[in-house]
Amino acid sequence: MTQKGVGEMEKTAILYQSKYGAARRYAEMLREALGCESYDLKRQGCPDLAPYRCLVFAGGIYAGGVAGLSVLRKKYPQLKGKRLAVFCVGASPYDEKTLEQLRNRCLKGELSRIPLFYGRGAWDESVMSGPDRFLCGMLQKSVARQDPSTLEPWARALLEASGKACDWTDRAYLEPLLRFLREEA
Repeated sequence: MTQKGVGEMEKTAILYQSKYGAARRYAEMLREALGCESYDLKRQGCPDLAPYRCLVFAGGIYAGGVAGLSVLRKKYPQLKGKRLAVFCVGASPYDEKTLEQLRNRCLKGELSRIPLFYGRGAWDESVMSGPDRFLCGMLQKSVARQDPSTLEPWARALLEASGKACDWTDRAYLEPLLRFLREEA
């Protein structure tokens, strides 16, 4: 199957919400790989989802939640029978335990059956909003006081990225999602 095969076989859309750009970059990579449409939920709002058979919701992880999932929760009754996936973007390296905790927090009840995928995003304190920079700074100080040997992967990554501009976005993070979409097509 060609990369455009999924988009041609069934109408697919990527719905994303990106605060600092990494989720947007992943949505663009997905759009190109699948030959489908993408919608920026903040700028464009949610389109009519009735024509779509397959929907991927993509968003950054902020304060233990995934941006844009409120649209999925709100529209879920209308989405039954459609193929759904969630692609979340964070600054931490991939960690199965952390991803499972996020799944349990964000995809409860009927949503728990929706596949959840992860891509590492970016970190740049210089472009963060004042409140985000403040909260991240407080978290960094709290983590820095802990015994380094006991830190979770996200906490180690937080300390390593402090004061740096990092961009870990990579199409390779999309491969599990693309395999899932192609297998199900």
